[in-house]
Amino acid sequence: MKKELLMGTALVSTLGAASVAEAVTATMSGNHQTGVEFDSPTGGTDTNAQINDNNFTVSLSETTDGGMTISSSFAVVNEVSAAAGTGTDMDAGFTLAFTDGSKLDVLNAGNASGSHAISVPGSAGAEGVATTSTNAASTGLDVGATATVLGVEYHTASDFIADGLKMSFSASTDNGAAATGTYRVDSHYAIGATYVTDLGDSSVTIGAGISESEGSKTATAATNDNGNFHVGLSAVTGDLTVAVGIADATAAGIHRQSAAEAEYEVMKAGVKYVSGDLTFNVGIASGDAKDNTVGSSGGSDDSIDSTSASISYAVASGVTAILGYTSVEASDEGSSTDDGSAWYIGANMAF
Repeated sequence: MKKELLMGTALVSTLGAASVAEAVTATMSGNHQTGVEFDSPTGGTDTNAQINDNNFTVSLSETTDGGMTISSSFAVVNEVSAAAGTGTDMDAGFTLAFTDGSKLDVLNAGNASGSHAISVPGSAGAEGVATTSTNAASTGLDVGATATVLGVEYHTASDFIADGLKMSFSASTDNGAAATGTYRVDSHYAIGATYVTDLGDSSVTIGAGISESEGSKTATAATNDNGNFHVGLSAVTGDLTVAVGIADATAAGIHRQSAAEAEYEVMKAGVKYVSGDLTFNVGIASGDAKDNTVGSSGGSDDSIDSTSASISYAVASGVTAILGYTSVEASDEGSSTDDGSAWYIGANMAF
C-alpha cells in the first residue's frame, strides 16, 4: 500500500503544480511504409507478401508559468484490436521536462537500462525470417530489461557530473493483483548512462545499463528473476557510423513460451554510410539462449545468427525507397532449424 500511495502522491503533486487554462499544443507525426517481402526459408516453400507499417501519433504538450513542460502522446490504432489487447499499447504516461534540462517520465515510463542501449545499424527494410516458436534466442540488447507500467524514470540533464554524460534511473511496482500461473514482473529498478566525447575527427558514444526485476507466479517459482547488463559503442566520422554492442541477461515470462525462463547472450555490430540521397546499412547480430521451464535448470542452446543489409534512397522530402536483405541461421534445442533469407522492396512516407 505504501508504494501505491507514494506513486499516487508523486503523480498528483507534479501535475498539480500546473495551472494552465488554455488548450494544450497538439502536433501530429507518423509514417506509412508499404512493400513486398520475398521469403525463402531453407527446406520450405518460397512466399511473397505485402508488408505494411502504419503509425499515427498525436503529441500533446504545454508549459507552465514556472517553465516546466508537461507532455504526453497517444497512437491512433484500430480500436477493435486495441480493445481486444492485440493493438498498440494504449497506456500513456506523462513527461515532465524541467528548466534545468532534466525530465521525469511518470506512468508507463519504461526501463532506464533499455533507454541507453546503443542503436546498431542493420537493414532498414521490413524483411525477416521467422524462427520456430520455441526458439528463445534474442538479438535485442535490452532483452530482460523489463518493467511494469506503474513506474517512473528520471533523466538527468546533459553534462551530469561530467561533460558529455547523461544518466537515467527507473523503478516500478505491481498493481496488487494476485499472481497467476504465468510469470509476471512485480517490480524493478534500473540505471543507464550515455557518454559522448570527441576522439579526433570522430564523435564517440558509449551506452550502458543495468536492470534488475523481481516477479512472481503461482506454483513453481523462477530460478532467476529478470536481469540485464549491456554496453555498446558507436563512432560517427563524417557520413560513416560504426557501432557494436553486447548484452548478458536472464529473463522469465518474456520468452515466446510464457511459462519459460532463459539465459541470454547477445552481440551486434553494424555500419551505416550516407552518400548524398543514398544510405547504406550492413549489420550482423548473434543471439544465444539456454531456455528451461520456469523453476528448472539445464536445457539446450537456442541461437539466431543474422546478417542484413539495405540501400535507402531519398526520393523526395519524407519519401524513402528501401531495398533490404536478411539472411538467418537458427537452431532450437541444439538442432538447426528455420534457416533462410528474405528480400524486401518498398517505400516509407513520413510526416
